[in-house]
Amino acid sequence: MTTDGTSRSDFSRDPGRVRRARSFSGLRAGTALLAAATAVLAATVPGASAAAPPNRPAVQRPWQDGATAGTQRYLDRVRDNPDRLRSFLRPMPKGGDLHTHLSGAVPVEALIGFAADDGLCIDTTTLSASAPPCGPGARPAQDAVSDHDFRQDVIHAWSMEDFKESPAESGHDHFFATFGKFKAVTGSHRGRLVAEVTKVAAANHQDYVEPLFTPQGAALQKLGADLEWTGDFGRMRDALLAGGKLHRVLDDAKAETAREMAEQRDTLGCDAPDPQPACKVQVRFDFQVGRAADPQFVFTQLLAGFEMADKDPRYVGVNLVQAEDAPVALRDYHLQMRMIKYLRSVYRTAHVTLHAGELTSKVAPREDLRFHVRDAVETAGAERIGHGVDIMDEDRPQQLLRTMARRHIAVEVPLTSNCQILEVCGAGHPINRYLAAGVPVALSTDDQGVSGTDITVEYARAVTEHHLSYRQLRDSARTSLEHAFIQGRSLWRAVGDHRPTAACATSDPRTGRVTARCRELLNASPKATLQWRYETERAAFEARHQA
Repeated sequence: MTTDGTSRSDFSRDPGRVRRARSFSGLRAGTALLAAATAVLAATVPGASAAAPPNRPAVQRPWQDGATAGTQRYLDRVRDNPDRLRSFLRPMPKGGDLHTHLSGAVPVEALIGFAADDGLCIDTTTLSASAPPCGPGARPAQDAVSDHDFRQDVIHAWSMEDFKESPAESGHDHFFATFGKFKAVTGSHRGRLVAEVTKVAAANHQDYVEPLFTPQGAALQKLGADLEWTGDFGRMRDALLAGGKLHRVLDDAKAETAREMAEQRDTLGCDAPDPQPACKVQVRFDFQVGRAADPQFVFTQLLAGFEMADKDPRYVGVNLVQAEDAPVALRDYHLQMRMIKYLRSVYRTAHVTLHAGELTSKVAPREDLRFHVRDAVETAGAERIGHGVDIMDEDRPQQLLRTMARRHIAVEVPLTSNCQILEVCGAGHPINRYLAAGVPVALSTDDQGVSGTDITVEYARAVTEHHLSYRQLRDSARTSLEHAFIQGRSLWRAVGDHRPTAACATSDPRTGRVTARCRELLNASPKATLQWRYETERAAFEARHQA
């Protein structure tokens, strides 16, 4: 979403188109039998002690997974009962959401309330919100609060609730049409939107969200219009930075974001004596760039995203959004990857996550399914991939999967979104391909408000449709924080190695005991702090299911 109220759907789309390397630390070959017995005992009997073999360090029991077996047994008992499964999964700690579009993440009921508060109107035919006064054929948005039937009409138009595909409208088209209908609502008071997103995250036991958002979109659009496209990335960057034009826009964006986050805190009462739990949810933004525009606009926004990460620590990453199958997005895909490669060579602060492989042969030529994820990884140097649904249609997919696993490139997986938009559901989804190849997987929501989902629903879907184990769900949560772009050192000794760094090896998340060295790390690293919070929450959750 942008400052002038645009959202991911406002970018041009073709209306006729539809759409784990958990590193286990094993016993080395040749290890003495006593060492093996010690490790097994420590891993299976919490609190058990055994003498360490001579000249070898004692096993660090506080971090062993002794309670996971009991939790898995409980999951196995409830996995076929939807109500009990959700009751089990909802309080389960789930880390963070790495793939969520701010405008599409807010529950529709909240959007209707915002529209009423702002005195907006809703067209009775198109069901699109607009500014007052309400002319012929429009009703006050307040009517959608008090009139049940009208409210249901608006909910159905602004979300996927009760949607039935027909020859006249696909799920793909209905999904993306929703954003334009509530654009007038999401274009203002974005602090309230962030408040709603953090409320949903807190209710589902997540501690971090990383929404996609474009600040000062209209001003950036004007800068792009004034930029002469030459194909020389260096000269165009110089032109945009000349005279401080871009920096003035980004100064406005920084001030705007400060106001919006203050609004979020005020909405949640974060400075009051009894703040809402959502106040503890950490927020960072990924700067979203519209990929379906001409090159000068894409380059301008990309440059703004990389610059913004240097200017405002609340902005941590850059991402391309809009329909990957849009004609311009297909035409310029490799060019856009080269733009990102150039900017990565100039800037060191911003991270890169990319929507890539959000395609099927129903929405794009098969030729385009052969290289999008690879180009995002190998050319643009993406650190995370969003969706990656077409991975098995890529050239040499197994080699690409090995590359992603070796480089620890995480894939953000929104199961409900992939099913609704691309009709890639159940066994047809590649999530288990990624897990089998050792690629880090982070379950996510995409547009939970429009889709009518939340992260608990996504976890339940992963269990019932894709047969994920409790350990795999737990690893998804760990992955979401390990691969979050929030600043600071990790709690873990290495990426994908879920053993604590030396500073925290003797601290205990089960009891909350933190050594001085570990406290020093936590005080210096927002990322490690989130990870420690998750581990303490996880230990408490598993303890409830250990018997």
